[in-house]
Amino acid sequence: MKDDERRLIKDAILDEDGFVKATFSGQRRGYELPWRRVAVRPVLIKHVRHLQVSYLDDKQDITKNYHGSQVDEKTDELLALPFSQINVLTTEREIQVQISRKGVARVHQRRVVGDIPEPSLSHDREKPRLISADAPDPFLMALEIQTPDGRIRANKRRKYLQINEFLRLVADTAALEEIAPPVHIVDCGCGSADLTFAVYHYLNHIVERPSTVVGIDVKADLMTKKNALAQELGWHKLRFQVSRIIDFEPEVIPDMVMALHACDTATDEALAQAVRWGARLIFSAPCCHHHLQAQMADQPMPQVFQPVLRHGILKERLGDVLTDSFRAQILRIVGYSTDVMEFIAPEHTDKNLMIRAVKQAPPGDPQMIAEYRSLVDFWGVTPYLATLLKKQLTAVGVEG
Repeated sequence: MKDDERRLIKDAILDEDGFVKATFSGQRRGYELPWRRVAVRPVLIKHVRHLQVSYLDDKQDITKNYHGSQVDEKTDELLALPFSQINVLTTEREIQVQISRKGVARVHQRRVVGDIPEPSLSHDREKPRLISADAPDPFLMALEIQTPDGRIRANKRRKYLQINEFLRLVADTAALEEIAPPVHIVDCGCGSADLTFAVYHYLNHIVERPSTVVGIDVKADLMTKKNALAQELGWHKLRFQVSRIIDFEPEVIPDMVMALHACDTATDEALAQAVRWGARLIFSAPCCHHHLQAQMADQPMPQVFQPVLRHGILKERLGDVLTDSFRAQILRIVGYSTDVMEFIAPEHTDKNLMIRAVKQAPPGDPQMIAEYRSLVDFWGVTPYLATLLKKQLTAVGVEG
């Protein structure tokens, strides 16, 4: 990161009148981090303003408070760590920073729209609860994640961590607060629906933000079982419907669309539907990526990549990276601020990438279009998402 980029982030954090919170997350490839995630917020202790820093990993959450010269020192320490994503929220703007493996930062800034959040300086404020396992929870027991005596089942611990990390990502997305309740959500290709239930539970019961959730999938027997479970829990604004993603027509235009581990082109169908519906938020964890890989196999590849492409496993991973790169770039072109990040450590699941998109910009950014065209021309492929969104892309000058 350049000095002026560090100064931008540091000045926002040190702004005593406007700083609300900051999150440092993601690990740059080739580096090691002592913490998986660090959260920062201002607090007032004995009438003295402090910076409260919470250091989190998979086993513990350590919170420390700093004031005076320590604040400057600790901010510099955080900026020196090899995080790949930094998000800073103030009363006037949100700063999102993505940092490459080589330390090159991509900075996005936007003004806060709507009610301006005020910094909370309460030291004793209860920490935002996600899905706690401190006591027996009917939700966790219904999903067979927790035993009746309140223990997380050994074979479900990864699922429990995945649920919490996804919810943390949702909670850290500032744009969610700008959506007037009830929040309408569609989960495309919901499958076993653990995260569908989790989002409903978190929004409605933990942060008390009224929400309706519809999960769709082609497996009729599974949808019947999930509807029965929702009724058993008394969750009447959660329902499941049998439908292909591309055929689904929501009764209410969704504010948020989820597509978590929808296989291959089902991810593209979910992203396309979200764009067509004008969803404000998109959360997508891609699964397999066969469509683009098939195109790559049917034509000569750039000679410079032959050392990579002669190895099957590397060619497959390259296809995965290109597929998700195209998806993110297309979303940017049609007006979404888009991040691609790890949402859970790879030891818990190898399907750990998350595409997070927030609708907030006019479509047709010339730089995004130029980058997309260069990538398409270099590889000679047509992303499936581009086919599905041909009308939207043509409207902003992207042909073919």
